[in-house]
Amino acid sequence: MNWDQIEGNWKQLKGQAQERWGELTNDELDQAKGQRSQLVGKLQERYGWAREEAEREADEFARRV
Repeated sequence: MNWDQIEGNWKQLKGQAQERWGELTNDELDQAKGQRSQLVGKLQERYGWAREEAEREADEFARRV
């Protein structure tokens, strides 16, 4: 699934994101709104990952949904 589709279906996919990244709060996921750059930033903040690692995680999520 591409990021435009993810953004459009974020309400349905938010639960899957919560399962994958349990440390992200519902508020943080709501703020991301399915936008890749926002999600990557939230992953960096919450998990302390470098940008490249957070981008890999987000892209792997997109491939699996």
